[in-house]
Parts: sequence; structure tokens; C-alpha cells
Amino acid sequence: MLVHSSSIDLSSRTLRFLTGQLAARRAKIGTRWRRLPAGRQALLALAHLRCGDTYAQLAAGFDIGIATVYRYIREAVEALAALAPSLAEAMRTIREKAFVILDGTLLPIDRIAADSPYYSGKHKRHGMNIQVLADPFGRLLRASPALPGSTHDLTAARHHGIIDALTAAGLKCWADKAYQGADGPVRVPFRGRRLKGWKRRHNTSHAKIRCVGERAMATLKDWRLLRKLRCSTNRITDVVKAVLVLHHAST
Repeated sequence: MLVHSSSIDLSSRTLRFLTGQLAARRAKIGTRWRRLPAGRQALLALAHLRCGDTYAQLAAGFDIGIATVYRYIREAVEALAALAPSLAEAMRTIREKAFVILDGTLLPIDRIAADSPYYSGKHKRHGMNIQVLADPFGRLLRASPALPGSTHDLTAARHHGIIDALTAAGLKCWADKAYQGADGPVRVPFRGRRLKGWKRRHNTSHAKIRCVGERAMATLKDWRLLRKLRCSTNRITDVVKAVLVLHHAST
């Protein structure tokens, strides 16, 4: 097998952060020896999360077994996921914003047609539903735990308590037509084809505000592993949490 070196479009700050977390975890559990030092393990995990490199590719590149790669990545993801703030903790930061943008996205997964709970009729593919909150500049604030792709965006937002949290904070929120009926602080565009002039103007201004939230979606999908997940659906929430922690650690 041919092996070549490659680059990861992340700062050394991100690598140092993850290395510190892994070193602390090793000290806590009393690890004496590993095939890779904490810094190399952190680099391996970042290559998987950011570039989407497979276990086989990483095993060849780092000269270790595939099972070892699996254990190292799982350990790193669990260590990062444990640092992810809850919705209540995240709201302390979100309350300082003038308003937020709420939107849902689908993380594609490798499931077959029989797995109907994971099939999204909107996107015509299998995946996991993630609710994303962004600030007025499109910066990623929070990504929710993952739900099956067949879950409607409004149902998912209510399930995670996002609507109630925004209402309690008295914070304005811009969202698309999928959240119609959320009421409270959630502002959505008017539906229909033959709208009056003022309603069309309202929808235009609403779209200009809401479209900025696509930057948060792009930030999330910059982590290439999230473009096509092949792990167990039970682990996807931890992967999303890990990505969110790394993103905030690097900004």
C-alpha cells in the first residue's frame, strides 16, 4: 500500500487543545504505554473528523492496526463530547445575541431502504436530523443531538427544548417555513403563492436575514466526516458534539 503525507486545514491551536484533553484522560485512567503519544492520537482523530479519512487509511498512515485506530478515535470523540455544553449552558451565551437563526440540516448516513425512520422525504435520502443555532453573523453557536432523518424540523426543535428555551430567554429567532406553528419568539415567512405586496416584501427581508445562517451549516459540513457518516447512528450525537467543541476551541 502506498502512503503519503497530507495536510489538515486546522490550526495548531486545535491540535494542542485535543492533545491536552487526551493527555489529561490518560493521566486520569493511569495509562502507562500507548502505540502513539497523545499528540499523534490527536492528529489521527482530527484527520478522521476533519478530512473523513477511513480507519484503513489512518492505520496505514500511522502504522498501527485498524482496531487501534477505532479505539483511539472513539476515545477522542468521547473525551470531546463530554465537554459539550448543554442547551441551558449554551443559552447563557446565546442570550447576549440580538437574535438567532434556527435551521435544520440532514447528515447523510449509509442506511438501506428498510431503515425507514432514517429516511428524509424532504431530502430523498437517509440521514440524521440536526438543529443548528447561528448568531446574526452566521457563526455556529450550537448543534443539537441527532434524531432520525424522518423527524420534522419543528418536531425536532420542540423535542430538544429549543423553542421553550428561546421563549424563556425572550430572544427573537428567525427560521424557515418548516417551523410554522412554533409561535413564541420564532419568526417565519408567510406561506402561499399569491401573496400581497407587503407579505412578499416581508418574505424577502426575512430571507436576507435567515440566509446568513447557511454559514453555520457550511461550518459544520467543513468537517468532512459529517458529509457521509458510516458509523452507528448511536454514536452520531457524540461525533456532532465533538465537532462543536473543536470548532469553538479553534475560534
